[in-house]
Amino acid sequence: MRQAKFWMLAISVLLLAVILGLFSLTPDEPAEVIQPIASTQEALPVSAYGIQLSNHQLFHGHIRKNEFLADILLPFNVDYHTIDLLAKKSKQVFDVRKLRRGNRYMIAASGDSVLSIHYFIYHINPTDFVIYDLSDTVSISMGKREVDVVRKETYASIEHSLYESIQESNADISLAIRLSEVYAWSIDFYHLQKGDWFKVVYEELYVENERIGTGEILAVNFNHEGYNYFGIRFEQDSTYDYFDEHGQSLRKAFLKAPLKFSRISSRYSRRRFHPVQKRWKAHLGTDYAAPTGTPIMSTGDGVVVEATRKKYNGRYVKIKHNGVYFTQYLHMSRIASNIR
Repeated sequence: MRQAKFWMLAISVLLLAVILGLFSLTPDEPAEVIQPIASTQEALPVSAYGIQLSNHQLFHGHIRKNEFLADILLPFNVDYHTIDLLAKKSKQVFDVRKLRRGNRYMIAASGDSVLSIHYFIYHINPTDFVIYDLSDTVSISMGKREVDVVRKETYASIEHSLYESIQESNADISLAIRLSEVYAWSIDFYHLQKGDWFKVVYEELYVENERIGTGEILAVNFNHEGYNYFGIRFEQDSTYDYFDEHGQSLRKAFLKAPLKFSRISSRYSRRRFHPVQKRWKAHLGTDYAAPTGTPIMSTGDGVVVEATRKKYNGRYVKIKHNGVYFTQYLHMSRIASNIR
């Protein structure tokens, strides 16, 4: 009985070892070597990297799901010690743990039957890349591709959404984000109407004749609900803002404080000793001390989205200023009757 249990246990351990890959049922079968996947994008000209790559074999690929640096370099006979050294020296330049799925890379190697890597080049984004030089001692450096700025002009009418309208105009979709930033204080982009339209002069960014995004908006007229909202970019002393046709800034400023006569009793802090709970915790707001009945003003134009009472907030009002900013006013003695 004991012998039968022993063999059953031995067989179970062996099966578990096979599942985990500790043993192979076919020891003579060669291990699979993962080769770089050919990139679906056109390879960059060798001159773009600023290094000598003649007499090298070039392998172009892109980062696959759950792929690490070792997965890429081991098939090219780079040992674990070198990979570890490369990762440690790279921390000050680029953390190799941040390789992103889909990003391109290139390997420059030499040799016939046995390949030896000289360079591993990884593209962080469309403009920035990092060069790992393994030809002698391991060294890492950053590189940047030259960006060409082209002035463009486009017109689009809103039929369904801003996103679709920009797509139909053949502009980069990032133009929608740029427009929302210009008009963050003037237009609610969640409530655009059919028939709204815009005409915009802007910059498009290209690298090696490949469009990589949108630069600055230079001038725009956005017609919303029949009203023209002009935005003209003006730069002075290395700062810029957008102004309407009357020279008024499109950015509406917040008040510095919601109370005219008060004192700050507790400031915004990531770590404050709570006077009631008797423990350290974040205080993500500013407390003002003022007599009961002191009027409280919104720090900027907006729409009231909540005006009620809750357990921890007491009586409070929440105001939406634009697509980015909200403010809340808590622990009030009462809420004015016309606030809804």
